[in-house]
Amino acid sequence: MMKYKASCHCQAIKFEFESEKIVSALQCNCSICIRKNAIMSKDYIEARHFNLITGKDDLSVYKWGDKDVNHYFCKHCGIYPFHDTIDQAGRFRVNLACVEKIEPRTLKISQFDGKNML
Repeated sequence: MMKYKASCHCQAIKFEFESEKIVSALQCNCSICIRKNAIMSKDYIEARHFNLITGKDDLSVYKWGDKDVNHYFCKHCGIYPFHDTIDQAGRFRVNLACVEKIEPRTLKISQFDGKNML
């Protein structure tokens, strides 16, 4: 397991997590993900491996459509650092662009067809 550090753009939200070395990513084509151009962790990060260091009060959540995904974002800079789902609360996918020392566009990116999921 490797420890990763991450933050939003303005640094109000800082978090860290442990996972296997990140060598691949996931990109969804649903209407919100395509607009935020998110490249996410392919695997969920379990709550026991995820630590929100600062910024709990600086987070807002956006729920769209079926309202099953909690899209968290910074109230100050608007950056999406991570999300979880209603049925898997506490299991996070992280925005890899927020993670230090990772260049998400260089990773092997799998596509997820969230646009046609219903």
